[in-house]
Amino acid sequence: MLKMAKYALVGGLNTGVDFAVFCALIYGLGMPTAGAQVLSYLAGTANSYLLNRYWTFGVRGQKNAAELVRFVAVNVVSFAAATAALLGLEYAGLEAALAKAISVFVSLAVNYAGYRLWVFGGKERQRIGEPEA
Repeated sequence: MLKMAKYALVGGLNTGVDFAVFCALIYGLGMPTAGAQVLSYLAGTANSYLLNRYWTFGVRGQKNAAELVRFVAVNVVSFAAATAALLGLEYAGLEAALAKAISVFVSLAVNYAGYRLWVFGGKERQRIGEPEA
């Protein structure tokens, strides 16, 4: 339960960055939705890796390429799901900001499952606070 609360807090921070950048690009610069989605999602993901790795899931030790590849793969799937929801909702007539807000929940669900089960959740990974093997 604590892990889920930490994930929610980190997710809220990342979502805030994502949403703020998206709105600034859409409403401030007049950028098309798809381009704004790419840039804002990248901005929100930039600190997600470190915060989730060290604080949410408590992984210690050196980062490795396989973990980073898994993280990127989960985010690609999450991005695709969120973007499909965003563009579909916008096509259905929702305002871009509202469609974005709804699509965030799709992204959060995909990311949590992927991080917990595949990226940071493996039993072979050392956790902060656990004795070294």
